[in-house]
Amino acid sequence: MVTALILLAAMFTMPARAETASSAWFITDQGKVRLIAAHATLADQETQTLGLEFRMAPGWHIYWRSPGDAGYPPRLDWNGSANLVRADMLWPAPQRFSVLGLETMGYSDAVVLPITVRVADPAKPLDLTAHLDYLTCSEICVPYQTTLRLALPAGAAPADTAGYAALIDQFAAQVPGDGSKVGLKLDGVAVDDGPRPALLLHVTASPPLVSPDAFVEGAANVAFGMPRLVAGAQPGNSLLRLPLDGGGADALRKLVGKPLTVTLTDGSRAMTAVIAPTLAPSPAVDWVRLLPMLALALAGGFILNFMPCVLPVLALKLLGTVDHAARGRGAVRAGFVASAAGIIATFLALAGIAIGFRAAGVAVGWGLQFQQPAFLVAMAAILTVFAANVWGLFEIPLPAAVTALGEGRAHLGSFFAGVLATLLATPCTAPLLGTALGFALLSPPVAALAIFGAMGIGLALPYLAVAAAPALALWLPKPGAWMVELKRVLGVALAATAIWLLWILAAESGTAVAIVCGALLIAVVFAVGWIRHAAPRRIAVVALIAAALVAPNLVAPPLSAEAPDGFWQPFDESRIAALVAQGDTVFVDVTADWCLTCKVNAGFALAPAAVRQRLAAPGVVAMRADWTRPNPAIARYLRAFGRYGIPFNVVYGPGAPQGIVLPEILTPDSVLGGLARAAGPGAPATAAAAARGG
Repeated sequence: MVTALILLAAMFTMPARAETASSAWFITDQGKVRLIAAHATLADQETQTLGLEFRMAPGWHIYWRSPGDAGYPPRLDWNGSANLVRADMLWPAPQRFSVLGLETMGYSDAVVLPITVRVADPAKPLDLTAHLDYLTCSEICVPYQTTLRLALPAGAAPADTAGYAALIDQFAAQVPGDGSKVGLKLDGVAVDDGPRPALLLHVTASPPLVSPDAFVEGAANVAFGMPRLVAGAQPGNSLLRLPLDGGGADALRKLVGKPLTVTLTDGSRAMTAVIAPTLAPSPAVDWVRLLPMLALALAGGFILNFMPCVLPVLALKLLGTVDHAARGRGAVRAGFVASAAGIIATFLALAGIAIGFRAAGVAVGWGLQFQQPAFLVAMAAILTVFAANVWGLFEIPLPAAVTALGEGRAHLGSFFAGVLATLLATPCTAPLLGTALGFALLSPPVAALAIFGAMGIGLALPYLAVAAAPALALWLPKPGAWMVELKRVLGVALAATAIWLLWILAAESGTAVAIVCGALLIAVVFAVGWIRHAAPRRIAVVALIAAALVAPNLVAPPLSAEAPDGFWQPFDESRIAALVAQGDTVFVDVTADWCLTCKVNAGFALAPAAVRQRLAAPGVVAMRADWTRPNPAIARYLRAFGRYGIPFNVVYGPGAPQGIVLPEILTPDSVLGGLARAAGPGAPATAAAAARGG
């Protein structure tokens, strides 16, 4: 906007005959472009200054010399020009455009690209023919080609003519230099190929950086996201972390020792430098920080026992415990140790997978398997089989070799019950677990394994407690009629969990896919039960129950993470800084259909009238990021905060431009309090007014 005002002011202050120093406009629906000259004649000078002037319609932009993830810059071909030796185009500092996870660089509103030309003979006219090829984009992109012509006579200009020197100089001043005139210095660049691959820029700035951005050229097969500012140890010393946004860790490591062109901007000031990165030292295990994180991981894993996803598996374990108790203390201890072993082994396996993906440069996270339709179908099938088994429709006998390997079917079943409990516990992060997970996925492999192991021990604590004191299980009543009724209830719980998985599948792959999968599961259960000669009446009853559970998918599309409240806006990280700069408060809710804790937060903390009124109030922007399906932009946003699981909520505002991270389990008070702190002075009164309905 400031650039546009400068351009308009320059237009009104120029003499009326300045048009003699410009070509005709090439006009489109998206804007216009022309060639301008600093002076109307050559004035016996071998070097002349020109400008390629773009004026874009609102919402449209063109591209910088390095456009980023898409697009291409304006290109000029001077073929057909007379008395021209060469022409060099300069590039003012660009701005960043973030659209649907793509990062591009360019110019909006208006820009002049300065051009320095050399003429063969200053005593002869300069006849310019510029063949221009450029791309202008908004939500769609439109390429254009045109020819601009400009003739500059030799000799001095008449007194009543003028050129566009002032306008060109305004944009030439925005071409980045070495930074010495604007208080910027790039001290070094390092490649961090650790858990959070990134390019590290060490910057000295006076005054300190406020809203920096950085653009890297020469990094083949590698792309970087928007930088994060990390304060340095000394005043004016800053560290910019540019996260890896494209390409693997191997391609990032190949940048070491190779010259890169780095352009740094901070508001109206900018600089550029060519520098070769070094390799950042590998972080050592920080035992001082690791020990508290192990305690958090242990506590968070224990809390997972009370998450809704795990309850059906605990119910299965309860049934197995009755059978163990009938066989004595040894069977109880062995069964619960097997379950604990299954839990801990699965956590360590997840850690190994995460470390392997991280080494390959692939983004990792907690619960991402719930974004994979194949996993959802497989888990729904397993739970359906368990439910049918509990209802007594059929039993699946294990081969003798498997039975021997597991030292008895119950012990092998207990082990896989632990595996299943762990897999079902991963959709959401429990309190304390999010911090420990973020630390683990950003730590060296040894620390990551230790933290995942502590999580597994935390989840397995109830099992280990019973294994240590088998008498606890012996308090249960002996098998009898009460188990029949309990099995029916638990079977419904297992079937309901399977339907929940199909509901997530409907959100990811479509309602039709979920209906087909649900119908196939019911058909298989019915067929197997019939083949194994179960009572037809029992089969019919179970089929009716299963059909009733699937029925909601037949009559209504699955609920999405988007609430019906009209104040929610789609998540757009690129808007946050601008909204905060104009005084707004921004509330970001990262959620997913498969995250039960997210649903609890939405119903308990975000649904009360006081909270809804506050989020819908003027000056507050509520953004919802739906992570039900894989979304690189959301995953990158979480990683920037060191988080790899959801729910995740953060509030920005004039009082907290870097954001305030809220706890995993929200309350209305924590939401309103976070909004008040982020808004700064005067926010509490506003929140109180919202709570009263005003």
